[in-house]
Amino acid sequence: MLVPSTAVHLTKLKTRQMKINFKAIVKGTMGLATVLLMGSCVSDSDSSGLEYMPDMYRSPAIEPYVDYAEIRGRENTELKMKISAKVPPANTIPYYGTNAEEVKLMLPYARKANVSFKETHGFYGTELTASDSYAEAAADKNPLILTAENAEGMFKKGKELYAAMCMHCHGEKGDGNGKMMQNGTYAGVPDYKEASRAALSDGQLFYSIYYGKGAMGAHGSIMNKKEIWTLVHYVRKFQDDNYGKFSADGAAISTVAKDSTATN
Repeated sequence: MLVPSTAVHLTKLKTRQMKINFKAIVKGTMGLATVLLMGSCVSDSDSSGLEYMPDMYRSPAIEPYVDYAEIRGRENTELKMKISAKVPPANTIPYYGTNAEEVKLMLPYARKANVSFKETHGFYGTELTASDSYAEAAADKNPLILTAENAEGMFKKGKELYAAMCMHCHGEKGDGNGKMMQNGTYAGVPDYKEASRAALSDGQLFYSIYYGKGAMGAHGSIMNKKEIWTLVHYVRKFQDDNYGKFSADGAAISTVAKDSTATN
């Protein structure tokens, strides 16, 4: 049997031990919180650091050109031929400053795709036409007038666009011998120097790039109108080495698409 003094002593020991344990728990919790807090601080300003269950509030990114019909060996044949890239709503107009000419180029393309493009190029949910809009596009002029002053810059930009959008099929020299032709992915890509191609108007070249033609898909959703018209100028260089060159008096030397060049 414990005497009263001994019982009091044990009670004090237990109380002291509880205080020590509580302090240890508090210190441990603060230490863990400090580690987690410091761990979330990183030197990369673009990183959000460590996140607790990010999938609960951060949606996974959807890559526009990934083939989601086949993921990790599983293939969904129903999605195989559907376009994964989302395009802006029809007639969407981006904000492009206040320059009247630049803004005009950003307005929706006046020509509509033919109704047949619904099946061949996936133009669902957009306004189509039953008329031969490709033939009608022959009357369209390139609004970007090529001059001796802007030719170098125009072709430089055109070359960048061509390398990114066209060269893999049409080839570096525009001869239709790109990498996709060489590896057998596509066949029948034309040579720009063919007489039938050189005879096409600027408007028809634009239409083909914008809406697509044959096996070539539409580029109107990934390039704006100014970029496509710039690309038309660059394509002309494949058809005529003198395209974009001017005489001493500023007259265009090339006979190809005279409507898209001007004298100074």
